Amino acid sequence: MPRVLIASDKFKGSLTAVEVADAVGRGLRRGCPDVDVAVVPIADGGDGTVAAALAAGFAAVEVTASGPTGERVRARYARRGDVAVVELAGVSGLSLLPGGRLAPLSASSRGTGEVIGAAVTAGCRKVVVGIGGSASTDGGAGLVQALGARFLDGVGCSVRPGGEGLADLATIDLAWLRGLMSGVQVTVAGDVDNPLTGPLGAAAVYGPQKGADPDQVLLLDRALGHFADRVAAVTGVDHRDVPGAGAAGGVGFALVALLGAELRSGIDLVLDLVDFDTRLDGVDLVVTGEGSLDEQTLHGKAVAGVAGRAAVRAIPVVAVCGQSTLDPVALQAAGVSCAYPLTDLEPDLEECKRNAAALLQRIGEQIAADHLTSPSTSTKHPERRVSA
Repeated sequence: MPRVLIASDKFKGSLTAVEVADAVGRGLRRGCPDVDVAVVPIADGGDGTVAAALAAGFAAVEVTASGPTGERVRARYARRGDVAVVELAGVSGLSLLPGGRLAPLSASSRGTGEVIGAAVTAGCRKVVVGIGGSASTDGGAGLVQALGARFLDGVGCSVRPGGEGLADLATIDLAWLRGLMSGVQVTVAGDVDNPLTGPLGAAAVYGPQKGADPDQVLLLDRALGHFADRVAAVTGVDHRDVPGAGAAGGVGFALVALLGAELRSGIDLVLDLVDFDTRLDGVDLVVTGEGSLDEQTLHGKAVAGVAGRAAVRAIPVVAVCGQSTLDPVALQAAGVSCAYPLTDLEPDLEECKRNAAALLQRIGEQIAADHLTSPSTSTKHPERRVSA
């Protein structure tokens, strides 16, 4: 009986990681009825990180917190023992902006801090924070304010929420923050290495995605630089150029500079959380995937992370995706034998999104034919892809 492990990320805007795996699994079983299919939903540190932890046996804890512009939202974190997994996108993400109205200057990461605070107050001593999909460019100021940090302007009032307010920062008081977070280990799961400021920083690279025009990008970059100056004056260390400090609108900076967090590759951290290496025992084929296979895939994204772990065991890996711009040589270099894009079955991208589950089921049947039932069409043929 062949054993297949499906370890896919979500297809953003279409299917969750669990839905991707369900569809591929149905196709595999249709093409090879005696196949043993196991599923490990994964994520690269962005949205889907909590879902991956829950699928691995963590328990869901429901909380209420501040959305990116202050409205109350329902959120959750995942808990196992004294470990909590918090997902920024699920409380401070772009998708939670009321009416989809962007707020590049005033959106805040405060709600993520509130969720972390709830976990710590409940007894968690290790907190994993998946960052990505942030609606704000506030340098993580809102997050640490929710945990007790005080950021005051020149007349002793709290600075305004969002990145714009950081320009008025005069005084930082960390006493309450340090008291609450004493003895708590924070680890950040991310997939970008941008610094906090400058041409590759949080405002310049990601600000436009959050609605910032060129003038606002400059304003935010200066405000973040001022924030970094004030933090360095208090802590004695300047963390603005740490790779990943610019992640999630600068949340990476605040977590490292003010909470002593460790920055790790999101996919590697998630794979460790879900005990992925153990799940590879006895597996004959790994099916991974994400919405798009492109150059970013090769640099710390989910597919590359899965393929790297499987390569240590010499287990062949194939990838499903919405579309792919990678040629067979690049795929092989990443440890992927071949890719199966939905666009090989349906060239229209919008139609692919609408019918992703049905198309993935067909692809699952094709994978079974190529790799489980016919040795002559195994992973020795890395150029093979699905055709209509």
